[in-house]
Amino acid sequence: MDADYIPLAGQVFTGAFTLIDLVFCILLLFLLLCSALVSGSEVAFFSLSPSQLKYLEDKGYHKALKLHEKADRLLATILISNNFVNVAIVVISTYLVNSLFDFSAYPVLGFVIQVIVVTFVILLVGEIIPKLYANRSHLNMVIFMAGPLTFLSHVFRPLSTLLIGSTSIIRKRMDKKDGISIDQLSKALELTQDTSINEEKDILEGIVRFGNIDAIDIICPRINVIAIDSQSTYRQVKEIISEHGYSRMPVYEENLDNIIGILYVKDLLQHLDETDEFKWQTLIRPAYFVPETKKINDLLEEFQVKKVHLAIVVDEYGGTSGIVTMEDIIEEIVGDINDEYDEQEIAYTRDKNGAYVFEASTLLNDFYKITDIDEDTFREVEGDADTLAGLILELKGELPQKNEIITYKEHQFKVLEVDNRRIKKIQYSSL
Repeated sequence: MDADYIPLAGQVFTGAFTLIDLVFCILLLFLLLCSALVSGSEVAFFSLSPSQLKYLEDKGYHKALKLHEKADRLLATILISNNFVNVAIVVISTYLVNSLFDFSAYPVLGFVIQVIVVTFVILLVGEIIPKLYANRSHLNMVIFMAGPLTFLSHVFRPLSTLLIGSTSIIRKRMDKKDGISIDQLSKALELTQDTSINEEKDILEGIVRFGNIDAIDIICPRINVIAIDSQSTYRQVKEIISEHGYSRMPVYEENLDNIIGILYVKDLLQHLDETDEFKWQTLIRPAYFVPETKKINDLLEEFQVKKVHLAIVVDEYGGTSGIVTMEDIIEEIVGDINDEYDEQEIAYTRDKNGAYVFEASTLLNDFYKITDIDEDTFREVEGDADTLAGLILELKGELPQKNEIITYKEHQFKVLEVDNRRIKKIQYSSL
């Protein structure tokens, strides 16, 4: 054997292993254990199921529950503790390597030992293994670490408070920067050409418009409201209900401007055998009144809170403009809803030239949806009009004649039917 040959270990190992080095080795092992426990507790606490939380509550593990309730502070405590421990591991391991070995002649080997090996040990012992264990034994880890983490949360409270506050500011700025406005979403939907998602697109467009629609835009207008005179006999009431099939009907005195309540048909079921003298008026429930300008998203929320399904829409003078139901509101998002009792109404037809033929009482909101016209197109000229007939009157300024044509920009309207009082049918086409 070559006398000059010296094993590599002998060249790098200094041979000086003191009591201090032993203490630091023990401390290093302790810190690796701490790193493992803290890392594992992160997975354990944030993977608890509702049933496991209930178990902790029943068994009286209040410290664990309190930590879980304050998730932001718990996460901050875990991250701060873990980083402190890992930094300490790196510092102590570097001291031990420099104390026990001399890599001046072998810098590459020194780099491998001090950086790669130490990093591998921290990841394996302090991260991977404990998290794999914690993923399989949530409760054991949570119960064991509840006390130490509670102590650490008090020790690191100033740092965790600073960390939570900084994170909150950054999150708010990012949310504000990354947010998408309703107008941007609306324009994005307009650019969508994929015909395979038309139904989903219509629903999204309904959601976009939802907050900008007033109750007056979707009402069943006064002229079409079926209501019951409070002086009607019980037989007459049953005939009206049988003829029209509505489950809720307004009740008025003298005229529709004086609605006194709503009659729920289900309230009559136990009185079907009563005579014509039965005082059905005792079953009337209070009516819910809303202004024409009430936004339908707010109205839907009020329907849910008050547990009602129908509202009377009144104008600025307190007169009845019409009624709006929960079904009307939901249809603005999902489209027409027809049950087995509904007759399929033909709101419009199309002639051979592709022109639309509408009933003049069609709401402008429905007209825009059917023709796919931007609702701002007639904003400057529609005034207070809510129906297609109202729009024609705003454009014309007077009651038009039969077959008269009214043109606005690239839109053309032809009056098909009219009498001395109102417009009945209108043809629409784009130029």
